[in-house]
Amino acid sequence: MLHNLFIGEQADLLARRQLSSVELTQHYLDRIARFNPQLNALITLTAQRALGEAAAADRRRSAGENSPLLGIPLIHKDIFCTDGVRTSCGSRMLDNFVAPYNATVVERLQGAGGVTLAKANMDEFAMGSSNETSYYGPVRNPWDTTRVPGGSSGGSAVVTAARLAAYATGTDTGGSIRQPAALTGVTGLKPTYGRVSRFGMIAFASSLDQAGVFTRSAADAALVLQVMAGFDPKDSTSVDQPVPDYHAALQMPVKGLKIGLLKEFFDGLEPKAAALIQDALALYRKLGAETVEVSLPSLPLSVPTYYVVAPAECSSNLSRFDGVRFGYRCAAPKDLMDLYKRSRGEGFGAEVKRRIMTGTYVLSAGYFDAYYLKAQKARQKIADDFKAAFTQVDLVIGPTTPTPAFAIGAKIDDPVTMYLNDIYTIGANLAGLPGISVPCGYVDSLPMGLQLIGPHFSEGRLLNAAHHYQLQTDWHRHIPRGYES
Repeated sequence: MLHNLFIGEQADLLARRQLSSVELTQHYLDRIARFNPQLNALITLTAQRALGEAAAADRRRSAGENSPLLGIPLIHKDIFCTDGVRTSCGSRMLDNFVAPYNATVVERLQGAGGVTLAKANMDEFAMGSSNETSYYGPVRNPWDTTRVPGGSSGGSAVVTAARLAAYATGTDTGGSIRQPAALTGVTGLKPTYGRVSRFGMIAFASSLDQAGVFTRSAADAALVLQVMAGFDPKDSTSVDQPVPDYHAALQMPVKGLKIGLLKEFFDGLEPKAAALIQDALALYRKLGAETVEVSLPSLPLSVPTYYVVAPAECSSNLSRFDGVRFGYRCAAPKDLMDLYKRSRGEGFGAEVKRRIMTGTYVLSAGYFDAYYLKAQKARQKIADDFKAAFTQVDLVIGPTTPTPAFAIGAKIDDPVTMYLNDIYTIGANLAGLPGISVPCGYVDSLPMGLQLIGPHFSEGRLLNAAHHYQLQTDWHRHIPRGYES
């Protein structure tokens, strides 16, 4: 079946004229109509627009163009502004907002011939670890629809796992690509902070947010990152550094690679999950890599540090949503203050309000030094620990999540327990490092992820290590039951 083919395989059929982009696009649209009602993974469907883009891609191929993503259907997380399409960020606040321009990520993938099928459901303003905070309702995990897919990019993870698109974009502020990738059995790549432009990506925490991608394999992720990455003068945090050939990097041997096993990642990890990571390490040793244990003493501080820094930036970024210029506005306000209070009170959900209030508190005059300044110092210590580790090893390895997907509703009323789901992913965001999660097996019949983290701008090495792991295993080829055909 077409949806079981990887991006490179689909592109090969398109290049040899054995398949048209219109046919491929219609195939995915049919799957969306069939499966999305039970998954709730999409907010806005752009079917007619997609078929038009597919027809244009076919014309470009007929004219001799053969770029890898030309005519390949994708889905964007609904945090990326898409010209002429509703961009809601999963919130009532932006339910009626139609973006007047494209985010740079959208622009680049569109320029490469990508076909946008839809906008994916997500935790409201990317705040959540389960995709239960969306104004449009929870997204359901295709491996077990009573369970969460992870968040905030849960919709993007689900459409990739259920084969509703060839790939999907996402954002990662504290693990929001890697965590849902692990819980849904797909590959999720978070690049180095500044490697992919944030222009047109609605901000949550500006020093942490990073655009990335969900694919079914590391090889596919390399193809997509090749297009997404690169300097953007519209983004003041974009890094002006050449983009290497990520697909060529896949072929490098892993013999001699030094892999660090993160000691802190195994504290409290259940034995079944730990065994999967040990199996992966044994495979890498078989391929000629060297594995050593490394320690990041400050890593246990990552969750409390993150939940001071991220809400502080959130409270500042979301102050622009006031019911005046765009977005939700309350009915019949009595005066300007009533307009502000009711528009924000009615437009934002509970988790967003919680983080705005927390962020405003830690930034207040009496608590700035005690909380925010101290958190920034802890953040630097975490970054220094990673830097020291990378003088000993080329990359570090560990689990992506402490457990497999949990039941919908199980943790929604316990924010602290929910926040701990990101315990293994947040450190990379605080340090601005690249990370990738790949499927590595199952615990209680639910997928788990293997996480690789590297130094700044080491995406090529991470993709290479993940690719060699996937050449030796078939976890990334597994499909949730009921979605095979």
